[in-house]
Amino acid sequence: MKIDVGVLVPNLLAMPQVARAAEEIGFDAIWTSETQHEPFLPLALAAEHTTRIALGTSIAVAFPRSPTVLAQIAWDLQNASRGRFILGLGTQVKAHIERRFGFAWDDRVAPKLREMILVLRELWKCWQGDGKINFRGEFYKITLMTPFFNPGPIEFPNIPIYIAGVNEHLCRVAGEVCDGFHVHPFHTPRYIREIVLPNIAKGAQSANRARADVKLSSAIFVAANEVEREIARQQISFYASTPTYRTVLNVHGWGAVGEQLSALAARGKWEEMPALITDEMLNEVAVVAPLEEIPARIQSRYAGLLDRVTLYAPFDPKETDKWKAMVSAFKAIRK
Repeated sequence: MKIDVGVLVPNLLAMPQVARAAEEIGFDAIWTSETQHEPFLPLALAAEHTTRIALGTSIAVAFPRSPTVLAQIAWDLQNASRGRFILGLGTQVKAHIERRFGFAWDDRVAPKLREMILVLRELWKCWQGDGKINFRGEFYKITLMTPFFNPGPIEFPNIPIYIAGVNEHLCRVAGEVCDGFHVHPFHTPRYIREIVLPNIAKGAQSANRARADVKLSSAIFVAANEVEREIARQQISFYASTPTYRTVLNVHGWGAVGEQLSALAARGKWEEMPALITDEMLNEVAVVAPLEEIPARIQSRYAGLLDRVTLYAPFDPKETDKWKAMVSAFKAIRK
């Protein structure tokens, strides 16, 4: 099990320092997200200022982007990092695609993302090979690649693709055509065992692949004190209020709580929502333990479930000693 780190860098000029610190501490990968900032630009700087650590997006939003644009960005980052880049994609939800990105929404989410992944691989094959492409799918048609627009072959052409998802269909897409799957931070071990893994296995079987061909990665909530427990409770209540994530609640019979949270969110009653997250729910979703016990708890909790873990709290290089102790303890147990 690898231990990774998520970074939020509001100023790109800070990324070289953050990346060097993460690599020095011993993290296995840096993940950027597409929330308040664009996810790819920080990784270009990280590639320049590191030599070992893997670099990935968790996630970049797929549907507002052309497959060719995504393919070019990934190709350049893979080349700049000398084979350390992981392209992590997510779908987002209808409201954000339509109202935040200004694109039309298509309800055929899983088939469209599957086809995008196939297009990406055809583009990379084209650039690494004879420069020809003739992809004609249901959602994308790409048949033109002239030498002027062909970036040409690179030394490390095999770019891993991870996708993120919550429900069964995207798990099956990951099993069929992806190298990895980003489990949403709002999860429980039982949800991974009963929903994620069986559906990834079904997708893998349909493509004559093994379940183990798909690496599972997830950010996880960790709470070592009362303040962190309340922060986790608040964030969990936000995720649990979103109907998209109701699958996780339903596994535990908590669907009614999700409906109550949705009603509160609709009325803007955000401050009332954390009270509905019971200690039982908190302990199922988050790793709640004293700081010195966290590494062992993570590994025992997720053994056989996750291949990579990332602490949900973003990396702060000012807390180097704390992070270094955490990573050292984690890797000592791993050995």
